[in-house]
Amino acid sequence: MASKTVRQARCIVADAIFFLAAPLVMAFVLAGIHCYFGLHVLQRGVIFIDLSLAQVAALGTVVAFLSGKEHDSLSSYLTSLSFTLVAALFLSWINHYNKKISQEAVIGILYALASASVIILLDFLSHGAEHLKSALVGQLLWVTWPMVIKTTLIYMIVGILLWFFRKPLLEASFKETKHWTWDFLFYSLFAIVITSSVHVAGVLLVFSLLIVPALVSSLFEYKFSRRLLFSWIFSMTLCCLGILSSYLLDWPAGASLVIVFSTIGLTSVALKKI
Repeated sequence: MASKTVRQARCIVADAIFFLAAPLVMAFVLAGIHCYFGLHVLQRGVIFIDLSLAQVAALGTVVAFLSGKEHDSLSSYLTSLSFTLVAALFLSWINHYNKKISQEAVIGILYALASASVIILLDFLSHGAEHLKSALVGQLLWVTWPMVIKTTLIYMIVGILLWFFRKPLLEASFKETKHWTWDFLFYSLFAIVITSSVHVAGVLLVFSLLIVPALVSSLFEYKFSRRLLFSWIFSMTLCCLGILSSYLLDWPAGASLVIVFSTIGLTSVALKKI
């Protein structure tokens, strides 16, 4: 009897590992690139740019779907990316007038415009509520290995460009050296990452991966390299906890991860201030 119970337990664990392997690796890949961008975003003071660009990416996806394109097709991705790149170009241009115009206000207006447009367009779909839910929390538990590989390759290319241009990008964010070229490069690479991420993780989880690790790391570390390492370890630990909680409690993975990141992030800030 005992040996049978042990075998059953091993089967359950093996099934869980097999089922969760791809989502967990995808979460690690997402965390890796978003932690880096999160430090830049926090330093630039454009906290909600992720939500804004993510919502624009979601708008592009809905437009592509209404145009008859398959949800996970290349044409759908390129349509979504084109929407996001236009928004990135606009924001990089506006950034050079930040003494006269609040960039955060413009980001908020862009988010509201994209959100309202998505809601109106989804009203034309018979399963609009499901599409809206997918846009918000994604379908992380159902990712496949080909999706993981494709996303990893995209982020590797972005990562190489970030490394190659790291000096001017860091100066633009941390030393406030204003130059339209580097701002546009930063927002364009960010737009590519956001477009890829929203298709998998949804708007809310992408925001959590971007902001929470960067915020918590700022409480304990000051040097950029140390903050980045802290963010990676912190984020990947919470990814494990969030996905495991989702599996055990039968909750949507995206929503579970957002709750874990938000709860531990707010708790960390509160405890640091005590």
